[in-house]
Amino acid sequence: MADSSNATETARSRSRGIRATGRRRKGPTRRRRALKIALCALAACVLLGGAGIGYLYIKLNGNLKGVDINAALGDDRPRNADNGSMDILVMGSDSRAGKNGDYGRDEGTARSDTAMVVHVYEGHKKASVVSIPRDTMIQRPDCTTKDGKKIPGQRRAMFNTAFEAGGPACAVKTVESMSGIRMDHFVEVDFTGFKKLIDALGGVDITTTKAINDKDSHLNLPPGKHTLNGEQALGLVRTRHGVPGGDGSDLGRIQLQQTFVKALMDQVKNIGVLGNPARLYRIADTATSAITTDTDLDSVNELMGLSKSLGGIGSQNIHMVTLPVTYDPADPNRVLPLAAQSRQVWDALRQDQDIPKSATKNSAGDKGGTSGYVK
Repeated sequence: MADSSNATETARSRSRGIRATGRRRKGPTRRRRALKIALCALAACVLLGGAGIGYLYIKLNGNLKGVDINAALGDDRPRNADNGSMDILVMGSDSRAGKNGDYGRDEGTARSDTAMVVHVYEGHKKASVVSIPRDTMIQRPDCTTKDGKKIPGQRRAMFNTAFEAGGPACAVKTVESMSGIRMDHFVEVDFTGFKKLIDALGGVDITTTKAINDKDSHLNLPPGKHTLNGEQALGLVRTRHGVPGGDGSDLGRIQLQQTFVKALMDQVKNIGVLGNPARLYRIADTATSAITTDTDLDSVNELMGLSKSLGGIGSQNIHMVTLPVTYDPADPNRVLPLAAQSRQVWDALRQDQDIPKSATKNSAGDKGGTSGYVK
């Protein structure tokens, strides 16, 4: 491809928020070539599928829902660092709308039940994930809803109210305000979508070292090996009371979520779908129906590009931490960010460096009492 074409593509990538590395890549190794071939075969099966050419592409594209974060936030955002890294805000919505009503009632709004900042380092071979407890008390910035309604900021607000007050754009703005890091992408999945995706994958294998019995999340697992279906997987990532030794807080639930995410990654890499186009389509159809993304990711082409970019990262190359916090003296059911240590976390990611161990030392965030109970 000509140099002018490369420059154009680089400029286009930066305008979308996907950062170029700024370095000439080395020739692909045999392993990376094999990965690329597998991904291309995957794309061919999904997009062509042996049926009417283009039909499946249109069907999958039609499943995707996008939110224009860039238009909603304008220029009031951190600088887009061009160091080859990428930052993605991944959120789980606790909306009780539709079939999600099986998990309780709400007032017609959704909050962020799970929030993770995924930082992919330059070269896209490793990542750090920072979980933000939903009960963290933060200063929420002014936001604007998708219909133009102004939402005033709040000095002392629970983190998960940002999504409730102003939707995905307000959640992104709040995370950017906390971290000083511009989010390149946003991905949201709700309860029902999560369950369907796990079922389409054939379940996720885990091992429990102690029994988990939580009547609130409807999960009852004896010690041992399990293949969790969608309902059980959702129960696990929502569990906060039924784990022996856990403190019953969101902090313990986060530790279970982090363990599950790694197990899910391993499962996705190990499933054999290339020889089974029907199952492959079922997974793709479920996945694209389950998520809401920013508008820079709301097409099959963009998602495939992201998949190729991140395809070399294994669970062993992901470092997961919880935002450094302490229990709120005014309310033991809430937590407060540890200012100096939180800055260490965000500064490290902003500079594309590993999170130092000192950042999480003495934090309540990694002491929820549930680590080691699920493998």
